[in-house]
Amino acid sequence: MSEAMLSKVRKLLAQAEDPACTPAESAAFMAKATELIARYGVDRALLAARDPAADPVGDRTVDVIAPYARDKAGLLAAVAEPLRCRCVRRRQGNGFVMHLFGFASDLERVELLFTSLLVQAAHGLAGAAVPAGEHPAAFRRTWLAGFAYVVAERLRAAESKAVAESGGTSTALVLADRSDRVQRRVAEAYPRLRTAPRRRLAGGGFGSGAAAGRRADLGGTGVAGTGAAPGIAG
Repeated sequence: MSEAMLSKVRKLLAQAEDPACTPAESAAFMAKATELIARYGVDRALLAARDPAADPVGDRTVDVIAPYARDKAGLLAAVAEPLRCRCVRRRQGNGFVMHLFGFASDLERVELLFTSLLVQAAHGLAGAAVPAGEHPAAFRRTWLAGFAYVVAERLRAAESKAVAESGGTSTALVLADRSDRVQRRVAEAYPRLRTAPRRRLAGGGFGSGAAAGRRADLGGTGVAGTGAAPGIAG
């Protein structure tokens, strides 16, 4: 992502995070940051349609470590899917290696957002009171599930709006072709890939996590490498 774009996003996020902001002002700054990230993804896709070398399909790995490794992996998947990336989860010790596939610009967006959202989730969990009589781990897992669910919904909405504003059907066809190419790359790397069974969670934190997801900044503040992701304390 260009330095000019990053500078705009960082400025918006700094304003959104200012304690002096009202909730309405903060939400407006966050919405604008999300819009910029989505528009960037569509612009890069259209550029690559004319010049494929400008944005090649690739892959990278992200280490997701305990505690709550599976929940953090779920957050990464929730970010990757709306941004037209795919991820394969592989067990490693008490955590996971997430193998991401996508176009270079989309992979960059995923890592940027995931890094920021992990920090925000950690802060949100630290401030979320576990109800009396509820197991803390169960509450936190459902909190993270709610957070991830709402983040994914917000990202899908931002992506859909960016597509509509940039050409509608013709842009959607370009993006569908990109998604197909990413899926083919996944199938080449993992010809016997299986879908994990749906996870069942018990806990009352979903609503609180969803509310935090609605407040989360979706602009990101930095690009993660392939090392360990920031942790969420148990």
